[in-house]
Amino acid sequence: MSLHGVITGWGKYLPQRVLTNQDLERIVNTSDEWILTRTGIRERRIVGDDESVSTMAVEAGRRALEVAHLSPGSLDLIIVATLSPDKLIVASASLVQDAIGAKKAAAFDVVAGCSGFIYALATAYQFIASGAYRNILVVGSEAVTRYINWEDRGTCVIFGDGAGAVVVQANEQATDMLHFLMGSDGSMARALYVPSPCDKLTEMPQDGHLHLLMEGREVFKFAVTTMAEASRQVVKEVGLQLSDIDLFIPHQANDRIIQAAAKSLGIPREKVYINVDRYGNLSAASPPVALCEAVEEGRIKEDDLVLLVAFGAGFSWAAMLLRWSPGLA
Repeated sequence: MSLHGVITGWGKYLPQRVLTNQDLERIVNTSDEWILTRTGIRERRIVGDDESVSTMAVEAGRRALEVAHLSPGSLDLIIVATLSPDKLIVASASLVQDAIGAKKAAAFDVVAGCSGFIYALATAYQFIASGAYRNILVVGSEAVTRYINWEDRGTCVIFGDGAGAVVVQANEQATDMLHFLMGSDGSMARALYVPSPCDKLTEMPQDGHLHLLMEGREVFKFAVTTMAEASRQVVKEVGLQLSDIDLFIPHQANDRIIQAAAKSLGIPREKVYINVDRYGNLSAASPPVALCEAVEEGRIKEDDLVLLVAFGAGFSWAAMLLRWSPGLA
């Protein structure tokens, strides 16, 4: 008997604190017009003092479990995609496992930059196809603003915090995941990274501050080219055309990147889901939050073809084509 994975639940959590472009005008040398022109972002959410990646993941995960009508005790595995974990040594997934009471679930984190959620989701499907597990919670959760240098207008205007989650369950009929691909180019690692206290001492910043560092032009060029190519490949592999896609959900890094990638693919704006204006770049939380909102807003319906694509630090990239079928399970 072969098993297949299907998404049966989805949920999101965004912190209450909203940081607008007008707020940033009082913090750093920037303006609402400058930010909007270059990023399309109007506001972003900021993690609270008593919140973290794991607490946000717990909230998003619980909501996804409710939609799936699944108890935490039924979970076999929890995967959290993040590049801003609560702790360096303990996986945030383990903290989520304990907080929601998923006593029999294994748990681990995936670190693949902003592509992490799609990496984690692909991993969940493989665990189910192998027969190892039947019920998996996959979460993308980020508290990237904890790394931000609020004097660097090239990065502080871009990122926000939040979490999104899906439940993937086994069934004997078919899968909603038609194809996926993942890739990496480690030669570009220094274009987007955060220094670590575990790195070579010669690599540590002289001021000792572990802030996010980014070469914006390099990231932009890579993102547009890679997201377009990954999208083409994953659709071609299943014998479909880009015109068959009902909704394109790209990583919400920057509106200019999204529009350039969509234009390169010939996907009209009405088929592109965008929420970067409200949340900024949520890193690994970007795809699941966008997916969840698209479902809640009625932008995705039964049997729709949904294309997810992301790029991120590493450099990493990933794409996945779904035939939306929550009714299969």
